[in-house]
Amino acid sequence: MTGRRLTSLLAYITTSAAGASLLTGCGVLPGATGGSREPVTVMTWAPDQTRATNMPGMPAMAQAFARWVNSQGGIDGHELRVLTCNEHNSTAGAAACARRAVRENAVAVVGSYSQNGRAFMAPLEAAGIPYIGGYGISEDEFTSPLSYPVNGGQASLIAGHGIQLAGSCRTVSLVRPDTLAGDRLPELLNSGLRKASHRGAVDIPAVEDAAEYTAQASRAREKAGEKQGCVTAVLGERTQTFFDSFRRLPEQEGGVGGRGGERGRGGDVRGGDSGEENGAVRISSVLGSVGQPVIDRTGGAHSPFEGAFVTGWYPEAGDRSWAPMRKVIQEHAFADNRVDPADAGVQTTWIAYTVLKDVIEALDDDTISASRIAHALDRGERIDTGGLTPTLRWKYEDLLGAPGYPRIVNHEVTFQVVRKGQLVAQKPGFVDVGETVLSAP
Repeated sequence: MTGRRLTSLLAYITTSAAGASLLTGCGVLPGATGGSREPVTVMTWAPDQTRATNMPGMPAMAQAFARWVNSQGGIDGHELRVLTCNEHNSTAGAAACARRAVRENAVAVVGSYSQNGRAFMAPLEAAGIPYIGGYGISEDEFTSPLSYPVNGGQASLIAGHGIQLAGSCRTVSLVRPDTLAGDRLPELLNSGLRKASHRGAVDIPAVEDAAEYTAQASRAREKAGEKQGCVTAVLGERTQTFFDSFRRLPEQEGGVGGRGGERGRGGDVRGGDSGEENGAVRISSVLGSVGQPVIDRTGGAHSPFEGAFVTGWYPEAGDRSWAPMRKVIQEHAFADNRVDPADAGVQTTWIAYTVLKDVIEALDDDTISASRIAHALDRGERIDTGGLTPTLRWKYEDLLGAPGYPRIVNHEVTFQVVRKGQLVAQKPGFVDVGETVLSAP
């Protein structure tokens, strides 16, 4: 090959390589602006295929969100890379997911579910990685300075549920997990019940992953009594199992049995939203233990949950505020049956990623780090979630400061009821339960 031809070939290769570099860049996406911007890596974890509560929709929603924003050029020009991890409902699983997030340089853990806060927060804190919009199931989510919850967790749900039940229930039986997290639930429920000078609930601990709950169901019905009695179960995914055991209880003398949601062979046992049916044992729960997917699976309008009271964090699934999320699911997760827009875990993940998106856009920089995200949130970045929550902000003065839950910034809940197989608003708007949570021992 002559020197001239060699020189021309080298020039061509060099020019082509430079052109390819300009086209691909480092993390540059089609349609991205502002020059070369690094990809942003985050993680979402949740338990899947376990004997207790499973939340496969949360990582699935995270992946759909990433497909959506990346199809539009990323978040402020940053490709969003989502790592997912099965937390297995175990301390070892939670710790392993957290260590992987550190190892793979995640700038945040977003929209995740784990009861094992102590296991995962320590590795994240050591690496300075913020935990944005966890499900709100562990106390550590409301104590760690690197946690940024988008809802009031179970504390707000249970306290609010007490307020919801106080006007209709003379006696309340609470069936809850026999765990450290479950041990806090009775006093939180009672703090809401006492807002109406109501007596405290009867506490009935239960194994979280039992195959049946006949003994607990029988005791719950007995303690609730036959006049304006209410049975509340907060057992996560096993709540459905509990109410199945409840409806199968033999009929009591006098005609009151365990059938929920309709007048059946066990008598009149339902959860109407008034106190008019003095002979009915009403049933109730909170979002996450009972939701639209569970109601649909158990018969819709003929479900045992027909008429049940349910306290939630967010507007009912049919509210128009969810329209943007539904559009993303329709376009980017239509074939993924894990992503149910009525699922509280999916909804929480959507809100958590909304926070992440707003913060990255506010930073407006080529490089995004964990410390910069945390700093932006700490200095008071305000997040508008489109009416799904109050405006979110995590400055010191925004924190509720409740014992055990100092990081709560959103202490509003919604009261819902199951009518014709659909969760609908029992009363419009949000109910602020901040003072109720503060009053719990």
